[in-house]
Amino acid sequence: MTMPPQADPAARAWQILEAIPDPEIPVLSIVDLGIVRELHWDGRQLQVAITPTYSGCPAAELIHKQVEHALAAAGFDGALVSEVLSPAWTTDWISEEGREKLRQYGIAPPELGSGRRALFGSELAVHCPRCASQRTNCVSEFGSTPCKAQYRCLDCLEPFDYFKCL
Repeated sequence: MTMPPQADPAARAWQILEAIPDPEIPVLSIVDLGIVRELHWDGRQLQVAITPTYSGCPAAELIHKQVEHALAAAGFDGALVSEVLSPAWTTDWISEEGREKLRQYGIAPPELGSGRRALFGSELAVHCPRCASQRTNCVSEFGSTPCKAQYRCLDCLEPFDYFKCL
C-alpha cells in the first residue's frame, strides 16, 4: 500500500468505512450502526472487526464483502476483516448521529438502554419521527425489514417504522 507519509492509515480507513451504507437502511453507514467494532493498523496490515446486527441478518455477508472491497479499492490490500459475535450487537451501539439520521429519514430510533425494556416486556414509548408525539401505537411487529416494526402516530396520523430494540 502506498500512502503519503503524513496520512494516518487508521483515520483514512475509518473514513472509508463511514462511507459504506447499510444495505437495508442506506441513510446509515455501517459505522453509524456500530457494526464496525474495531480497527487496527499495525504498520503493515489493517484489521477490522465487524459485528452483524443479529446472527440471522441477511445483509451480514454483503456488509463483509463491501468492507473488503472498499478497503481494497482504497489501497488496503490484504485487509483482514473478521466477524465478532460476542458480545452481541445492540441498538445501544447506534451513534447519536445515526439516531438523528434515522429520525430525519422517518424511522423512529430505539431509545438508549431499550434492549432491557424490550426483553422484560415493559411498555415502550415510541416517539413519532415526524411530529415527536408519544401518542403512537404499534400496527405490526413486522416492518419493511426484520429489524423494524410498523407504527402509527395518533396525532399526525402518519405511519412510520420503528427500529426495534435488540
